[in-house]
Amino acid sequence: MIEAQQWHPVALSDVVVDAPLPVRLLDQELVLWRDALGQVQAFVDRCPHRGARLSLGRVQDGQLECPYHGWQFASGGQCVKVPAVPAFVPPAKHCVASYGVQEAHGLVWVQLAPAAEGQAPVPLPVFEAEADERLRKLNCGPYDVEASAPRIIENFLDMSHFGFVHEGWLGSRDATEMSHYEVEATERGVKATGCKAIQPQSNLHSTKPAEVDYSYEVTAPYTALLTKVPESGSSKQGWREAIGLFVCPVTPERSRVWFRLAVADFDSSDEQLQQFQHTIFTQDQPVLESQMPKPLPLDAKAELNSPADRMSVAYRRYLKASGVTFGVC
Repeated sequence: MIEAQQWHPVALSDVVVDAPLPVRLLDQELVLWRDALGQVQAFVDRCPHRGARLSLGRVQDGQLECPYHGWQFASGGQCVKVPAVPAFVPPAKHCVASYGVQEAHGLVWVQLAPAAEGQAPVPLPVFEAEADERLRKLNCGPYDVEASAPRIIENFLDMSHFGFVHEGWLGSRDATEMSHYEVEATERGVKATGCKAIQPQSNLHSTKPAEVDYSYEVTAPYTALLTKVPESGSSKQGWREAIGLFVCPVTPERSRVWFRLAVADFDSSDEQLQQFQHTIFTQDQPVLESQMPKPLPLDAKAELNSPADRMSVAYRRYLKASGVTFGVC
């Protein structure tokens, strides 16, 4: 399954602290914990001894301890202690399955399967704004959504719903016509440029409607980026604010969502910025959860399209060409 070779966000880094943390990814139950060096480990959430959930255990002396019989597992998954038989040296087969882990963008990312033999390693989804030291970064979420990951990504790429779902915020019913925009395939996915819209309140400090110029890019099956050019007259000309949408495909019909903001707003509090993003996404959420079928259809004839849907159509083609099967139909 190609999705298993991708890197997926599963938790905020700062919630993986002293206790084991259960998470779910691609219908698999995992446990996250930090070893003695502070490195996050990701194991199957099942002790290979008698099947108890390791997430009910604890971290003891830099090892993950099973709650049932106290077996301890080191980084990488090898069992290193069986308390009932202190002199017993666990052989190599006494281990729990472990997975690749990275921390980036304030999140823990897990890869369930490495790249196939002969293929280049799969990189983390990019967020180029992370390297711009002028921009302030913070995360919003998580949001647990009863919708497939591709449905959530496609909604993020869609501007034609602004005047209806986000009326008075990102759009209005008297300005719903969309200008032509360009769509192109990239090495990482697909990209749309020249996306313009009149928005009543494009950000937290907007006091009047403004035309915004967005670009959208899909850089992995369940990752999308929005880049915004500051309004004319802004003191931040030349800056490019960005929002990253990172979706964890929990099950084919359920997802966990984070947003990564890279903004030029240094006046608002974290809570104010997060509340603005919260308002926008919770306007989307009930519509997303109402869509049927919940998986995103990849058959070109399954749902109707208009010229405004060019980016959505390109995203579906990209998923189909990539061999994605999780969350689509």
